[in-house]
Amino acid sequence: MRFTTSLPYEVLKMSMDSIRSHKFRSFLTILGIVVGVITAIVVASILTGMRNSIVSIVEEYGTNNIYAYHLSTGFGPRSRDERNRKPLTDEDATALLAQSTAIEDISTRAPNIGSFNGGFDDNLVYEGKNYRWALTDGVNPNYAPMTNIVIKQGRFITDADNYQRRNVLVVGVNCVEALFEGHEDDVVGKLVRMNGTTWEIIGVIEKRKAGFFGENEEDRKVFMPYRTARKVAPEREETVHIIQAKQGRITEAVQEVEGILRQRRGVQFGEPNNFDVKTADNFIAQFDGIIGGVGIAAIAISCLGLLVGGIGVMNIMLVSVTERTKEIGIRKAIGATKNAIVLQFLLEAMTLTFLAG
Repeated sequence: MRFTTSLPYEVLKMSMDSIRSHKFRSFLTILGIVVGVITAIVVASILTGMRNSIVSIVEEYGTNNIYAYHLSTGFGPRSRDERNRKPLTDEDATALLAQSTAIEDISTRAPNIGSFNGGFDDNLVYEGKNYRWALTDGVNPNYAPMTNIVIKQGRFITDADNYQRRNVLVVGVNCVEALFEGHEDDVVGKLVRMNGTTWEIIGVIEKRKAGFFGENEEDRKVFMPYRTARKVAPEREETVHIIQAKQGRITEAVQEVEGILRQRRGVQFGEPNNFDVKTADNFIAQFDGIIGGVGIAAIAISCLGLLVGGIGVMNIMLVSVTERTKEIGIRKAIGATKNAIVLQFLLEAMTLTFLAG
């Protein structure tokens, strides 16, 4: 049989007729491909969304900030030597600000003073209501502008609050919702009980726009003056230094911070740092490393779904060929070539996968 220009159209028409005559079988075949494609799209969307959320959170806290801590801020268990490291000190912050030419400002934070059996009970009580999920930090007054905190009600901690070690708190939205339900706009000035003493709420933090699945760690925060935290939880010696680099000099600032801290902490030449220094880019790169591993597994799962769909198409086409043995014989008897018959089944399979994808 001569191969004419009308042959592909005729073969495609026969393929469509075959698909329409076996609607349920075609539907099941398409369903397998659809599941595989949807799996790939959903996994890619989730991973992209997670990364965008992390990037937004990190950037909202300030892209010019450097975070110094005595422990590694990565994932995985810490070694015994790392757990035995001495915390950073207030004197370290003073030295960094005095000796570095690339640092604009430094804020010191005492993190989670009520966690890990620290001896400080940060359960907040107000008129019989409790808030047990607080993440209580002691911070300096310059912490708010350095980390782009926005105050919704009241004010932030002042130098006078810090110097006089006042029992004042700036709380997140979760605390407000738990203790003052129905009166969220009238929180400033309220007195709450925490760790057996009375504290005054002087401000409420605005919920950040960026969040991981709509949640941000800062929503659970309860801030008190840094010197107050040292007074009420003296056994909690851990300190995080938030270091703001001068505009366009963050790389230089990181190098100076590492050099000054290595000297102050007695790290010998060639030895690794016994502290951790991270920037916003470091946090994003760290998360990208995790996403990379998860992404490989996700791609494998997606490919498995597509493979299952492909096997379904293969089996359906095998059944189709078996059922139409007589038809194939008749077509060959009247002059159909092998290529024309193969083309018909190939177009049928391509049509099914096209409709599914």
